[in-house]
Amino acid sequence: MASATSPSESPQSKGPKPPIPLSVLTGFLGSGKTTLLNRILKDPAMADTAVIINEFGEIGLDHLFVDQAGDGIIELASGCLCCTIRGDLVTTLENLLRRLDSGKSEKLSRVIIETTGLADPAPILHTVMLHPYLVMRYRLDSVITLVDAVNGLSTLEEHEEARKQAAVADRIVFTKTDLLDGEDARSAFGALQVRLHQLNPGARRLEARSSDATPANLFNAGLYDPTSKIPDVAAWLNAEAYEDGHHHGHGHDGHHHGHGHHHGHHDHDHAHDVNRHSDAIRAFTLATDRPVPASALEMFLDLLRSAHGPKLLRVKGIVQLAEDPERPVVIHGVQHVFHPPATLEAWPDDDRRTRMVFITKDLPEGFVRRMFEAFSGALLPDTPDHQALTDNPLAVSGFTSPLR
Repeated sequence: MASATSPSESPQSKGPKPPIPLSVLTGFLGSGKTTLLNRILKDPAMADTAVIINEFGEIGLDHLFVDQAGDGIIELASGCLCCTIRGDLVTTLENLLRRLDSGKSEKLSRVIIETTGLADPAPILHTVMLHPYLVMRYRLDSVITLVDAVNGLSTLEEHEEARKQAAVADRIVFTKTDLLDGEDARSAFGALQVRLHQLNPGARRLEARSSDATPANLFNAGLYDPTSKIPDVAAWLNAEAYEDGHHHGHGHDGHHHGHGHHHGHHDHDHAHDVNRHSDAIRAFTLATDRPVPASALEMFLDLLRSAHGPKLLRVKGIVQLAEDPERPVVIHGVQHVFHPPATLEAWPDDDRRTRMVFITKDLPEGFVRRMFEAFSGALLPDTPDHQALTDNPLAVSGFTSPLR
């Protein structure tokens, strides 16, 4: 494909460089981010990585620093760049691009932004997604959330921010699993796994101490396979995980959905209505094999975004447009902010259905589903209802508020 540039490409070719994958590393307080960073930064695969750290004082990176550049960027002996957010994140990200474009940095293959304790990753993602230049030069690859295996369950129960961090993650990384001694600790860890599966069935889970916690497994969670530069939609969406409970987690069956008893494969519509926790974070998928008119997709997303933005924790999808059924459109949103949609040149596999994965807070699945059906063609284009909807999307009774 055209976007796969060879390493020998001459630096003076002024064509657009492929966007740099950007990951956000977040996690509960005391979850061990420093330990993990220190370990993976020694990996040769991390040599062309820049790590942006929120507070330098808190992070004890034990690598030998080679060179302190004037722009607050430090080069580590391993070839990584390290920088602190001194001004704002935008300036730091622009400085990294400046170094790359001026040839000061030979290559920048990944940027990781480390956030403090219980920070909400959404504003960091918005910084890039809302910036017209940064959104072209960086692409959102993944949110990695570290979870302390020992104290994780109590942190989840006590902090809404922790539940949100877990819900929006592409990767959930368990730390301190070596400290799980005793039956009680292991049983709490089992309950933690079940709870995380309810919040976010689609995230891949890793153990920080295991040999699986490699940079490739931790970070390459975006739409594009980094080696082939070809989109891997199936892995990115992982839609099947939302549709049934057979989750390839850690040997726990993980589909108790909070009822306290085992759920069958097919009654997943009821499984998510558990309101055991006040925050009611839900994960679900919508699919249709009918092509969606572009205007309907736009209205559906605009209405969801404007009326219920804060409740959409994360939305990912691949859509078959009625106007261009051979070239699917990929959508990706974090709350009210959506990345500019990407059009793929072809379908990556035989499954041509529109599939959208939602993680929402206080926004019931049934409400989103009915709204999608109304916009995506359950109302046929020549019906008066459809005309009324097109003229005034907010006039449809019940769609302005899910509480009715």
